[in-house]
Amino acid sequence: MADAAMREIAPGVWHWTAPHPRIHIEVSSYYLLAERVLLDPMEPPEDSDWLEQNGPPEHVLLTNRHHDRDAWRMRERFGCTVHCVRNGLHALEGRGPVEPFDFGEELPGGVTAHEIGAICPDECAMHIPAHAALACADGVVRWPGGQELAFVPDHLMDDPERTKAGLKEAYGGLLRLDFDRLLLAHGEPLARRGKDALRRFVAEAR
Repeated sequence: MADAAMREIAPGVWHWTAPHPRIHIEVSSYYLLAERVLLDPMEPPEDSDWLEQNGPPEHVLLTNRHHDRDAWRMRERFGCTVHCVRNGLHALEGRGPVEPFDFGEELPGGVTAHEIGAICPDECAMHIPAHAALACADGVVRWPGGQELAFVPDHLMDDPERTKAGLKEAYGGLLRLDFDRLLLAHGEPLARRGKDALRRFVAEAR
């Protein structure tokens, strides 16, 4: 039985939060159980054996270069292959072996990486057709207690107005994809109507 920190937010999609040691806030991680794919993983709290007991992961997908988190622990423990978009590899030098991918490429689990950019050159959104989901990195967040999607604070952007415009344009282009769930690296995921929330964000966020 899963510990209280692990939640199945949709069939075969598991979510948990854990404190990030560098930024000192809770961040979200995901496991696609049947596909054996981790997204932006921190080690699950409380019950570190959960992943092993429920089918060890084989791949770690990073939605941008900053989200390696506990990827290297996952590699050491389970032999996972760590995947990062090619133009973010420079930040991971010396941390461990990485399999590069390019935007538009299909990754393990039938996941496709789409270019977002704007906030950083390697910002991705990952479309997961098997689970009708879109996984986002730092371009869109959901603050604790908040219902709507939001930008990160302006001080985390080099050029806030230009960055916000670029993010809205990129996410607007992804509304053509078929998805309902929104898996956020920062904030609670939306297990239903995530596409509607992203559409509102594109139309209304400031």
